[in-house]
Amino acid sequence: MPVATPAQYRAMLDAAQKGGYAYPAINVTSLPTINGALKAFAEAKSDGIIQVSTGGGQFAAGTSVADAAFGAIVLAEAVHRLAEKYDVLIALHTDHCHPEKVDSFLKPLLQASRERIAEGKGPLFQSHMFDGSVVDLKENLTISKELLKECAELDIILEVEAGCVGGEEDGHDTSGLPAEKLYTTPEDMVEVYEALNPIGRFLFAATFGNVHGAYKPGAVKLKPSILKDGQKAVTDKYGADAEMDLVFHGGSGTSSEDLQETLDYGVVKMNIDTDTQYAFTRPIVNHICTNIEGVLKIDGEVGNKKHYDPRSYLKKAEQGLCDRMKQACEELKSTGKTIFGTV
Repeated sequence: MPVATPAQYRAMLDAAQKGGYAYPAINVTSLPTINGALKAFAEAKSDGIIQVSTGGGQFAAGTSVADAAFGAIVLAEAVHRLAEKYDVLIALHTDHCHPEKVDSFLKPLLQASRERIAEGKGPLFQSHMFDGSVVDLKENLTISKELLKECAELDIILEVEAGCVGGEEDGHDTSGLPAEKLYTTPEDMVEVYEALNPIGRFLFAATFGNVHGAYKPGAVKLKPSILKDGQKAVTDKYGADAEMDLVFHGGSGTSSEDLQETLDYGVVKMNIDTDTQYAFTRPIVNHICTNIEGVLKIDGEVGNKKHYDPRSYLKKAEQGLCDRMKQACEELKSTGKTIFGTV
């Protein structure tokens, strides 16, 4: 089954770290976004990561239910089934989960994995993110250690964040933070490594000026050298094998030079959300504008069912997302590097 086993997911991350590339990690909210992502990874011959945010899970559960964990389970189960048709490995991940949502979102998902494992299956998700950047580092790591213990028992990897990604995502707004909060220090990276490495495998979203959302090139001052300095601080103290698996959040508008630097310094996962939202929506807008009379039944006319059938524009949206994801695979150098069938 192409949804990666825990061992295959670790092998994916190892291959990216050794090969100097990263996996696009796309936030999904629906079957069309899942299918667009799967199509892109398959056509690019790239393994990849499909992830669900709290807001995405809430949306997927429907406006009447609005249960983020329940919706995330529905989406994840759909990925498990749909991915069977593709010859690439797909890992499932959950995006930003802040401390106040651990009990309502992360814990139920861990329980869902626990139940699957008891049935002889693999975990529902291969990794989860805990975003403790909203609290001080000591409290962040206290919570992270407890969650990583629970994840490690289920063979699940935990992603953590220290330092804040700017901007707004999924209802969480950090746009008013002082600039220094957007940069993780080498001391922070050493402290994260020392706290978590003895417990289990983890991913680390170190921040280096990243900002969620859309922005023009040059508007955000990224400092990828922060990743280099932090990795050096860790490996100088604990050896080359201590190099951490890093995650890049808030990458819209990143120059090719900055992106290459992040790959050089150990980024193995890059979140893709803002750009794929636009790539999904733009074809829908084009369809509506081009077929406005058929869609809106103007002046009492009957319209054109082929134009307002949701499938007519969602197929175009799926393809738009697919095309953007293939571009992401190219930029992150994962194209053609699937390890499906080798591990």
